[in-house]
Amino acid sequence: MTILTYRDLLDACSPGGAAVLTSVTELAPAGGPHAAVAPAKFSVGKNSVFAYETRFIVDEPLVTVIIDSKQSQLNRMEQPLSIAIDDGHPVLGRTPRMRVSYGNASYTDLELPHRAFDGHIRAGTVAGTPVTEHLEYRAARDASARNARALLEMSPVSLIFGAWDSSRRTHQGRYRSALVGEIIGVLADQSATATTSPLRGGARVDPVAMSVQLPGAELEKLVRAQESELSTKTVAGLRDEIAKAKSKPLSASPLGMGGIPPTLDALGAVACRQIIRTHVLSFSALRQLRFGADAAGDAACRALLAAFALNGLARSDAELSLRANCDLRELGPAEVVLDQRYGKTAELEPLTIEEADELLATAIAGAIEKAGVRWEGQVFEVTGNLAVLRGAVDTDDDK
Repeated sequence: MTILTYRDLLDACSPGGAAVLTSVTELAPAGGPHAAVAPAKFSVGKNSVFAYETRFIVDEPLVTVIIDSKQSQLNRMEQPLSIAIDDGHPVLGRTPRMRVSYGNASYTDLELPHRAFDGHIRAGTVAGTPVTEHLEYRAARDASARNARALLEMSPVSLIFGAWDSSRRTHQGRYRSALVGEIIGVLADQSATATTSPLRGGARVDPVAMSVQLPGAELEKLVRAQESELSTKTVAGLRDEIAKAKSKPLSASPLGMGGIPPTLDALGAVACRQIIRTHVLSFSALRQLRFGADAAGDAACRALLAAFALNGLARSDAELSLRANCDLRELGPAEVVLDQRYGKTAELEPLTIEEADELLATAIAGAIEKAGVRWEGQVFEVTGNLAVLRGAVDTDDDK
């Protein structure tokens, strides 16, 4: 097996090049085959559920569960990229990016869910001018697949991980994610009841008392003292209960006091016979993008995006951290395959972080030389709208 080279990327990013690069890793519960793992949770109405799907595994359709979704996997690539940039990484620090600041807190397009078109950026200002009227931002927003240069030099993460300017009246920028990924688990139980979500017990012990009952007036004092840090939904609910109770004592459990007896009503975990992590980098998708250069320059720009994506993949694969009760380990190295069209493939060594950094540095130099790309760590700074910050709560009070 060989290591992916910059020449490979240029060839793949040129007309007729490779369709995809795939990376597949067999994983297993860190606790052993008997250990259950907690899949990703999704909401259906007010209920939390697991996502079960039928997949074709080794010549037969089997029931699987989504352990980590596409969006989650993309976020797991964006996070280490963001950390490396914050740490002053000499290569990744050259990545153009957008940043919106609310006082001392700031967020980049590597963190904001809608990336270049995120609502926090669009609601902000640059030197007192609304972002949506800023010429540089308008150029990025008006970019298209026919010429995405402005976005490449402001928010390349949007071109790799996807972005959709969905709230714009016309000329909506829509960029599919060129890199996708997921982790699925093949259920050990393939019976008819396999997709009945298991339950797990939970409890809380309060060393002071299992139940704290307070008169309404005393509870109101506690609410008033903590009101600035409580969610509006919690405050409204408590005051409603106080008003209804009149002189009857009320439980202080909404304020975190008292114990919770063992109950069996939380989503549990599942047993898997096989766990598979898959990533696909689509060169076909990248080849839909042009950047206002000649053919060689456009290919170099696409190779730059591909190298950036693979850097995120190498960093994400280096850390297998998903969530509590879902610790996994690799059963072997990732199997990396580069499509060579018409049924032919080439097996490659998985990129280490150091090799991915070197590849990205070469790709940056190539895009500058062949397309005059500006990739020097420029940051499009946005001042956040404080009205948004004042309206921020951590609970979904709209429901």
